Amino acid sequence: MTSHQIPYLLTGLTLAGYWARVLKMAAKTRRQTGNAANLFPAEPLGRALRILWFPAVGLWIVAPFLALLRHPGAGAGAILRPTEIPLLISWVAAVGVVMCLAVSFFCWKRMGKAWRMGINPDEKTHLVVTGAYAYVRHPIYAISTAMALLSVVAVPSPAMLSAVLIHVLLLQWESRREEQYLLQVHGELYHAYCQTVGRFLPRLRKNAKE
Repeated sequence: MTSHQIPYLLTGLTLAGYWARVLKMAAKTRRQTGNAANLFPAEPLGRALRILWFPAVGLWIVAPFLALLRHPGAGAGAILRPTEIPLLISWVAAVGVVMCLAVSFFCWKRMGKAWRMGINPDEKTHLVVTGAYAYVRHPIYAISTAMALLSVVAVPSPAMLSAVLIHVLLLQWESRREEQYLLQVHGELYHAYCQTVGRFLPRLRKNAKE
């Protein structure tokens, strides 16, 4: 293994650990409630999006491991071959991916039993507005986006870029769909929350509008 491949391995193991944790939480929620945290949402559009989202996440996880086998010097297919970038940049990005996983644990803990991965129109969970949620409305999505972008830097292959683009675009769409749903469920309480808390980044001024 070359020095440039170590960040690939670190990134791949971290992404695998992240999604293994997500599946473990979904399984726990299923045992407790009979619903796997909306991993397979009840609403039709959410289920349809999974047709694209699941393969993208799968590719996101395996792309770093494929990069280990498809190093620039290995004569592999272009879609799997990562571009060799300065080693320091690759390491910083890989460490950033690890840090995103660490921060995710705090957000998952804060969400507790309210943690979900999709929309169920027949379910109403309590509104979490403390911890990271006091600063951004979707901290888990924000962290996942940061993790995705950093992973492209750590493993700059076309396969990784394709997976990350799909994931990030769907996160953007899903966040807005969830906001519409939460506005219907929580009404003025959630509307007031949105007026003071940014979607993915903290607002510099409480009365700033997006």
